[in-house]
Amino acid sequence: MAKKRLSKKEAEEKIEKFFSDIKNKTPEEVRKIKRLAMHYNIKLGKFRKKFCKYCFSPKLRVVSIKNGIKRVRCESCGRISRWKIS
Repeated sequence: MAKKRLSKKEAEEKIEKFFSDIKNKTPEEVRKIKRLAMHYNIKLGKFRKKFCKYCFSPKLRVVSIKNGIKRVRCESCGRISRWKIS
C-alpha cells in the first residue's frame, strides 16, 4: 500500500507541531522531520537552532553570549555552534 502524500501546507503544520515539543524527541525523529522539510522545500528558519546540526540532538545548552555572538554546546556530541544574534 502506497503512503499518502502530504500537501505542502500539511507538511508545514506537521513541522510546526513537531518543534513545539522538541525536548522529548530523539535525533532520529529530528532527522526525519528535516528530510520532510527538504522534500517539500520548506525552510526551517528559526527551528534549525533548536537542534545540533552535527548529531541532530535537541539537547543544547548556552555557553556564553558576548559581542553579539551566542555560543551553544551540544550535550550529546560536545560540539560548539556560534550564532550571530541581532
